[in-house]
Amino acid sequence: MAAERGRDVLQRGGSALDAVEAAIRVMEDDPTFDAGTGSVLVADGSVELDAGLMDGTSLKVGAVAVVKHFRNPISLARRVLEASEHHLLVGEGAEAFARAQGFEAVDNRSLVVVREQALYEEFLAGTRKASDSFGPADTVGAVALDAAGRMAAGNSTGGVSFSLPGRVGDAPLPGIGYGAEDGLGGVACTGWGEHILRVGLAMRALQALERGLDAQAAAEAAVALLSQRVGGQGGLVLLDASGRVGLAHSTPCLAHAYWTERDGAVVSGTVAGR
Repeated sequence: MAAERGRDVLQRGGSALDAVEAAIRVMEDDPTFDAGTGSVLVADGSVELDAGLMDGTSLKVGAVAVVKHFRNPISLARRVLEASEHHLLVGEGAEAFARAQGFEAVDNRSLVVVREQALYEEFLAGTRKASDSFGPADTVGAVALDAAGRMAAGNSTGGVSFSLPGRVGDAPLPGIGYGAEDGLGGVACTGWGEHILRVGLAMRALQALERGLDAQAAAEAAVALLSQRVGGQGGLVLLDASGRVGLAHSTPCLAHAYWTERDGAVVSGTVAGR
């Protein structure tokens, strides 16, 4: 559904930024994923949301972190990109900006689903820890290349289960969790944020494209470095300047979907194994 939404935006002449935002909003509204509604709970029992978006043409970034009362942080991140002089707003500052921009606030409990509340109860009982909850329903992201050759990439996440309040991982950070540059490529990463932060995974993938690797080889090289240098668990979706797709991961699986004009259909699936 998310890839189809992004495809529809592009086919109507929308920009890469439009397509990335639209696709990620679909996943933020789907309680399956650790983003928006359905996100994991931090140690105090609340939901904290992070998101980031990069325009490959201007290299401008919009990002927010530790947002608790706005259900589509990717749209808030885009507003930061387009309507502020800053790149990253966090916590109360991000929420004050959201209210000033006319975003509708919601009760934090409206973002909590039964599945995550049950896991949190196990955490309180001492029968579950953060690493037990690491799985396929992780950070969501999207990358798009539009008809004008413009590239965009973005991410959205609820973070890591039972983390300390205020924890920020890779997802809202450009060059770490996502990145885009016209004429080069775009990438969105997922996985354990502390591992991804330590190697700057998104930038590593884009640098591999700069060295002349094709999309698949660049994706594999970046994830191999993540594994070799820090034993990291992560994955990424990479798009080169010609619209070719690369997928790689060191996590148990990588759920994905994509559409290219060349293929003419949405391709989706879960890549298993390592």
